[in-house]
Amino acid sequence: MTTELPRADASLRHTIRLVGALLGDVITACEGKQVFDTIETLRRTAVRFRREGRPADGELLQDSVRRLRGNKSNDVARAFSYFLHLWNIADDRDQARQQRDQTLRGGEPARGSLRDTLAHLKARGISSAQIRRLLTDACIVPVLTAHPTEVQRKSTLDQHQAISALLLRREQPLTDDEQAQVEQELLGRIATLWQTRMLRTTRLAVADEIDNALSYYRSTFLAVIPRLYADLDKLLRPSAKPFDPPPPPMEPFLRMGSWIGGDRDGNPNVDAGTLDRALRRQAAVLLDHYLQEIHALGAELSISSLLAGVSPELQAQADVSGDDSQHRQDEPYRRTLVHVYARLAATARNLTGEALAQRRTYEASPYADPAEFARDLAVVGESLAGNQGAPIAHLRLAGLQQSVAVFGFHLATVDLRQSSDVHERVLTELFARAEVCLDGKPLDYAALGEDERVALLRGELAHARPLASPWITYGEETTRELGILRMAAACRARYGRDAVRQTIISHTETLSDLLEVMVLQKEAGLLANSAGPAQSPKTLEGLMVVPLFETIPDLERGPGIMAAWLDLPEIRERVRYAQGGTQEVMLGYSDSNKDGGFLTSNWTLHHAERALVEVFSARGVRLRLFHGRGGSVGRGGGSSFDAILSQPPGTVAGQLRLTEQGEIIQSKYKDAEIGRRNLELLLTATLESSLAPRQEAAQAEADRVDDYGPAMSFLSGQAQSAYRGLVYDTPGFADYFFMSTPINEIAGLNIGSRPSSRKSNQSIEDLRAIPWGFSWAQCRLMITGWYGVGSAVERYLEEGAPGAPRSKKARLALLREMATTWPAMRTMLSNMEMVLAKSDLAIGARYAELVPRRALRERVFGMITAEHERTLSMLRLLTRRELLADNPGLRESLNQRFAYIDPLNYLQIELLRRWRADQAKPGKKPDPRVRSAIHLTINGIAAGLRNSG
Repeated sequence: MTTELPRADASLRHTIRLVGALLGDVITACEGKQVFDTIETLRRTAVRFRREGRPADGELLQDSVRRLRGNKSNDVARAFSYFLHLWNIADDRDQARQQRDQTLRGGEPARGSLRDTLAHLKARGISSAQIRRLLTDACIVPVLTAHPTEVQRKSTLDQHQAISALLLRREQPLTDDEQAQVEQELLGRIATLWQTRMLRTTRLAVADEIDNALSYYRSTFLAVIPRLYADLDKLLRPSAKPFDPPPPPMEPFLRMGSWIGGDRDGNPNVDAGTLDRALRRQAAVLLDHYLQEIHALGAELSISSLLAGVSPELQAQADVSGDDSQHRQDEPYRRTLVHVYARLAATARNLTGEALAQRRTYEASPYADPAEFARDLAVVGESLAGNQGAPIAHLRLAGLQQSVAVFGFHLATVDLRQSSDVHERVLTELFARAEVCLDGKPLDYAALGEDERVALLRGELAHARPLASPWITYGEETTRELGILRMAAACRARYGRDAVRQTIISHTETLSDLLEVMVLQKEAGLLANSAGPAQSPKTLEGLMVVPLFETIPDLERGPGIMAAWLDLPEIRERVRYAQGGTQEVMLGYSDSNKDGGFLTSNWTLHHAERALVEVFSARGVRLRLFHGRGGSVGRGGGSSFDAILSQPPGTVAGQLRLTEQGEIIQSKYKDAEIGRRNLELLLTATLESSLAPRQEAAQAEADRVDDYGPAMSFLSGQAQSAYRGLVYDTPGFADYFFMSTPINEIAGLNIGSRPSSRKSNQSIEDLRAIPWGFSWAQCRLMITGWYGVGSAVERYLEEGAPGAPRSKKARLALLREMATTWPAMRTMLSNMEMVLAKSDLAIGARYAELVPRRALRERVFGMITAEHERTLSMLRLLTRRELLADNPGLRESLNQRFAYIDPLNYLQIELLRRWRADQAKPGKKPDPRVRSAIHLTINGIAAGLRNSG
């Protein structure tokens, strides 16, 4: 395949043409020239249609895909999908190249780079000491989740990484022979990709998700995170000399988190065994890395005691080593590291049950904890620093020491998550089976009112006796929930407290939802009796209880719930002693969007954050927000850097956790260079947001809310009314959705261990937010990122609102001012503009034709079309320009991509029609190749649109 990018960057254009031509060669060799010619004809027609917009080309494209039969549908779907994969790889590599070239040329540092951010902070009078103070207590944690929007197999992603590495090699100065060799290797990798099955034949198990996530630690996190710490430290110590000893490892402010193995909300496949497996596999990957590093360090530290001095502590370590090689008698560092290696090997056997050592070793005592391992490394570092070996310590040792500080023996903190409904059912059974009485009557916990529940649960927390009994057999759900909490206690004892620190409550609606989890922790041995006036950190040990406020009503109730929570004396003491004065709150983007639409979700989240800051500030408790963001704009996607900077003042303050989900993990962390850039953006955005003058920023935001809040509240109400009017109040809308999108076919993609719906019926309410948004992206309508905004703006301009300027002209001026000066509004509109640029009503209309009931089809799609036109019109009015006119490069790039996504949409529509028609015929067995081709088109469209999950 080839492509035409007449105005794109020359280097990127050349790379895309190269990989497209190589893919074409592979297709011709493997499938024959006739198949290649079919694909090429479709490509040319689609490009011409995008460029010239002639209806005849659209009809020709549709007729062409209708004529595809048998394996040809699969070949076409694979060809366009793989080309879009290759385009993504080339695009990512080109962005990384541009940033590197800019640095090499001595130009301005890239926006969001460490150098750029520290320069800006310095210009504002913020010192290195102030930055270090902030980082001492900071917490920045990207949390990997297994939410099912990554449609690629790991085998495919491995080839992507290999191709990306080859494209990186092409950027280096090469001889003609070396260039030819790289292109030959590229051809081999692309041929492997073509002959690798794109789709999974079975659904992913949680164990697969664990292993998939761990591959990113090997390729990216283990190498990048210590390097990022080192680079930051170097920039903060500009006067350091080459022979100055390396500073001790920085306090770990940037860590990794994971939900994989502990998130059981709606996933019956997660239990105590999966949590145990997750942490064992994490420890195995980490300890294998440490063993490799120690072996490499031993090879490097060939220092002879005949030529350089060593500290007494280092010599003592060397003397107890079991290394008796005559060749190393004068090499105390190597002898010491042989012993460290032996102890690590024993630690690995102890923690994972695996023999991870790849080198011959001997029996030694395992390390009791990471701190003991760190002390041995510190002895090596101090000896080097005291004997003119500081530059040697910088080679590998300092990075390894920082790794131990960050990763410990657990690698990443695994969060637990479960729905409040499950906790309620478990406690109902525990109280009933324990024959607890209230007012002389058997207690039915589920029937209690909120005040009665709170009183009962607080009393239970103060009670020393257990509620659960080892001699009672409980139901499956109760047994599973107690089992995973007990496993969490065991894993914390084995790997350290950082292995499991949080338990998150989905659908938090009341104060009792939080107290229920406290009681369950006590029953599982995670939390001791909290009664008594004097408390110690040990007595108060347990998991931090983190509420997740998801829907619009929950977000509105959230600040009040947290005020009541922090006002409980026993909780206040717990937060102070066991949690270091910090309480985390998680905010859900997906469900609030599905519940109230794009604008209302954004405004409600913004309002909730400001209210939470006030609640926490009044009680002297540090707030840490955990943002449940996804890939698509409707799920909080878009630029993480811009999103962090647009947060209300006081909501970051050095504390930030956010989810990284689905295909976004691959996009952001596929290799070390790209992963470094994205982690750096999280760090620098946190610094920028946290170190802005607090009082000044807070006052500016308060003034904006005073000035703009009434207008935004009106817009939010109108947008929500329009959105819910379509989704929840339009008769037959659910039928339209399930027929006009590939939602049912997405469920068969085997892209995750979690079911796509909470119940088996076809209900919008029970459908998970992730497949909801993913489906709208597939049919190119993406209503989750814009629907309702046009109606809201139009009504505000036409009718006004309480407190609004009297004239339409003045109201328009106010909205334009909001769009340019208020970061929250500016970021929201920027994200919406991106979604609108990726939407295509003409293609959406073809999906609508899958709905057999004409009246329903015309009614629902008519509403979508009218709102789309209205939203585009209102956006133009606010921005005073056409869509993406301020970013012509992005607009051009998207238009070029669409020519390769369009054929997949046309093909998907035709295949859906065939598949469903065959399913409806009694006794007819649908052709499995059709279903396979549908799944291939889903894969390709997702790859082409990128942030669609």
